[in-house]
Amino acid sequence: MSAGPDPNEGKPLVSNGIMEIVTALALIAVAMIVIYDSMRLGVTWRDDGPAPGFFPFWVAAILAVSGFVNLLQSLRDRDRGEAFVSVPAFGRVLAVLLPSLVYVALIGGVGAFGVNIPGLGIYLSSFLFIAIFMVVIGREGPVRAVLVAAGVSVAMFLMFEKWFLVPLPKGPLEAALGLS
Repeated sequence: MSAGPDPNEGKPLVSNGIMEIVTALALIAVAMIVIYDSMRLGVTWRDDGPAPGFFPFWVAAILAVSGFVNLLQSLRDRDRGEAFVSVPAFGRVLAVLLPSLVYVALIGGVGAFGVNIPGLGIYLSSFLFIAIFMVVIGREGPVRAVLVAAGVSVAMFLMFEKWFLVPLPKGPLEAALGLS
């Protein structure tokens, strides 16, 4: 018995074949950047040991060869019919990715085009991220979201700042409370 069409499926946004080509090209590009910089640092073996670029050069060379092999296989065996991601599924990915990027920007601040927005620090940013995410995406009540967000932020502060003695980025709220 068939349950009918999957509501999560929709119009394909991009195929597996295209994404394999893009991934191979990205791997090759990163490897070429590392190879270039390794050459600048030196890739020879000196009397006192390897030059600073020796090991990164060889790792990048192996990655570049792997990328070229993957690229050739992708061009030869493209499966254009199989979807890598559909439009609805990509929308769900963006629903998580975009708020996560805003969260990272809130931690350290943003500076672009002459406008500098100071960071809020990791604790306040985490509080806002968790609370808003729970309400908007998780459809939880605001009271529960605020309680969970506050609990996680306080637990993070105690764990990192007090127990492990690892300072994390702080913002104006921590400074005002004397916690910086």
